[in-house]
Amino acid sequence: MKKALFFICMILALCSCYNSGEPRENVLKIYNWADYIGEDVLEDFQEYYKEQTGDDIRIVYQTFDINEIMLTKIEKGHEDFDVVCPSEYIIERMLKKHLLLPIDTVFAHSPNYMNNVSPFIREQIAKLSQPGEPANRYAVCYMWGTTGLLYNTAFLSEEDVDSWGCLWDSQYAGKILMKDSYRDAYGTAILYAHAQELEDGTKTVEELMNDYSPEAMQKVEEYLKAMKPNIAGWEADFGKEMMTKNKAWMNMTWSGDAMWAIEEAEEVGVELDYIVPKEGSNIWYDGWVIPKYARNPRAASYFINFMCRPDIAIRNMEETGYVSAVATPEILEEKIDTTLEYYSDLTYFFGPEADSVQVNNIQYPDIAVVERCAMIRDFGDKTKDVLDIWSRVKGDNLGLGITIIILVAVGLMSAWMIRKRVQKYKRTQKQRRRRRRHYSKR
Repeated sequence: MKKALFFICMILALCSCYNSGEPRENVLKIYNWADYIGEDVLEDFQEYYKEQTGDDIRIVYQTFDINEIMLTKIEKGHEDFDVVCPSEYIIERMLKKHLLLPIDTVFAHSPNYMNNVSPFIREQIAKLSQPGEPANRYAVCYMWGTTGLLYNTAFLSEEDVDSWGCLWDSQYAGKILMKDSYRDAYGTAILYAHAQELEDGTKTVEELMNDYSPEAMQKVEEYLKAMKPNIAGWEADFGKEMMTKNKAWMNMTWSGDAMWAIEEAEEVGVELDYIVPKEGSNIWYDGWVIPKYARNPRAASYFINFMCRPDIAIRNMEETGYVSAVATPEILEEKIDTTLEYYSDLTYFFGPEADSVQVNNIQYPDIAVVERCAMIRDFGDKTKDVLDIWSRVKGDNLGLGITIIILVAVGLMSAWMIRKRVQKYKRTQKQRRRRRRHYSKR
């Protein structure tokens, strides 16, 4: 209820922004993914901003579900959002199109918390750089994670799902959910199609996932179409709920969603787990940027800096289940869990002191997992071709599970309408009989 009221207030603020008569420099417009920030963090930023600058700031908070919708609003609609949170390939596309402003790193009374971002993350973001526009000057990573398989341990073992090949196994038909993400689906198919080359070391995950040659795209389409009969649904957000209710056995999803589902399922006695298959996978990165049409880049820079403060990063992680790009001793200490029966090598992220630590390996994958993963880059001028493949693969088929749900809903709606018509007919007939009785008495 508290979150609902919070977002209602944000929507009302959005509607009233330009009717208030207040200077635009006293308003910060944020465009972020839904459920992707800690509770009360925005209010705390307002206090921080006041302390730093002496100015009040009102926040207009809006959410999106699809990167491309966000990009269209900025590129075509020239929306004046001050700070947005796109994924890595959209950051790369925005840099190519010169749609970003540089982020300030000097603040009145605050250190530059952006230096807390892990060197590993900064190295990955640097790959998105364009001539004259180094990516780390224009983007600061917020959250990151992997793509893998969430599975129900009552029906599947780790061995059953240690390869992407399980998605093509007909014995699981109708029990598989796929994230409705053309990029992750492309990466999954191309990796499984070349599983032997990956094992032999003649191909790498990075080169395969970023191969958009006609031959590669043809093979991806063939593999995805072969997988399609097994899929119960292409989901954007309902997969977590279906997994926690035992309605699906496995779900290709993102690590943050997997963490949320595992915790929710545990409360109702369902045991779920998550794995990055042996062929490898995508490591994705979401980052804060300041769009070209921002009208308050100063406040935007302060906000990005605030979000990199260790205590704020911890709160955001706790609320969302995703993993902050910030890597400080405070966060490592916070994430240590001595009840775990395994140790992970996280030196790539936290440094040499994290060579053997008890930290959740879904949120922070061991270095061995990271080494077999890579970032999917922007498809560039091949985007339309890949989207065409995705459209042909999905077609009109919503999957058995979703089709059943829709048919049931249509059936219930039809029954309701028939019942209403019957009731209306009975009322009409009753009124006619009353009128006839009335007239006969006259």
